[in-house]
Amino acid sequence: MLPLQIQNPIKEEELVSRADSARAAFQQFTEMLAADPGTALQNLGRQALQFGLKLLAAILIYIVGAWLIRRIKRAMGRAFERKKTDKAMATFISSFVSIALTILLIVVVIGTLGVNTSSLAALLAAGGLAVGMALSGTLQNFAGGLMIMAFKPFKAGDYIEALGYAGFVTEVTIVGTHLTTIDNRKVILPNGALSGGNIVNYSSFPLRRIDLPVSVEYGTDAAACKEKILEIIREDERILDAGTPGAADPFVALQKLGDSSVNFIVRVWVKGVNYWPVSFDLNERIYTELPQAGIKFPFPQLDVHVHPGND
Repeated sequence: MLPLQIQNPIKEEELVSRADSARAAFQQFTEMLAADPGTALQNLGRQALQFGLKLLAAILIYIVGAWLIRRIKRAMGRAFERKKTDKAMATFISSFVSIALTILLIVVVIGTLGVNTSSLAALLAAGGLAVGMALSGTLQNFAGGLMIMAFKPFKAGDYIEALGYAGFVTEVTIVGTHLTTIDNRKVILPNGALSGGNIVNYSSFPLRRIDLPVSVEYGTDAAACKEKILEIIREDERILDAGTPGAADPFVALQKLGDSSVNFIVRVWVKGVNYWPVSFDLNERIYTELPQAGIKFPFPQLDVHVHPGND
């Protein structure tokens, strides 16, 4: 106990002083109650009434304040819709303003009850360092959210891949970014790690290129194989050519001579929304129509040569 007394003498003296004050007030009340019960009870009733009025005022202030905060959030939402503000930025600002106003409302309610708000502010400031250390991850996520809002690597509705997850961005709050995956799962990524990591945004540009490998067996006529693949490509109206700004003509080339196959590469440009449908359809048509044209797919092969041993 001695080291504690040496380390915090002021706090202990303050606690002792408050305890003495409370004891003295209670003793004074008991003495007044014994000497003049009517006056003592009247004073007690007056103080209880005053506290009750303060409590009632604090409750009314909280109810009205909470109602105003909801109205402000709705008004901000309508303003964001009129100005067509990005949904991610709108949700971030809305959540930040809501939390800030709620903290302010709590301080006002506590002040209405008669608590010295300057002492409360001093207490919050004194505990700020400890709270900051305890919530260092949350503060990092908040700073990351500010970075995301400032540099805008993506917006609501974009399909992104980050931190091992991929999905459509639905909203950005002050601490996390919400994704909806293709299989309808909700993933929340911390803004701190997200802003400092690699982000692949598949929705940044309106066009995307499909790279499709096609392997056929050795002995296949390369020119005939290329022509058949190009024929399949030309029949798909969703595939773009050089006449579309940002796109190029379909490209088919022999890329590599593999161990058991001749490998072609197919590259076509499509609109972003058609990327997966065209990829799936091309795969299916190539698998179905190349064998009909006499072009066969390879199977892994292993040649074993047996040499007669010396007797």
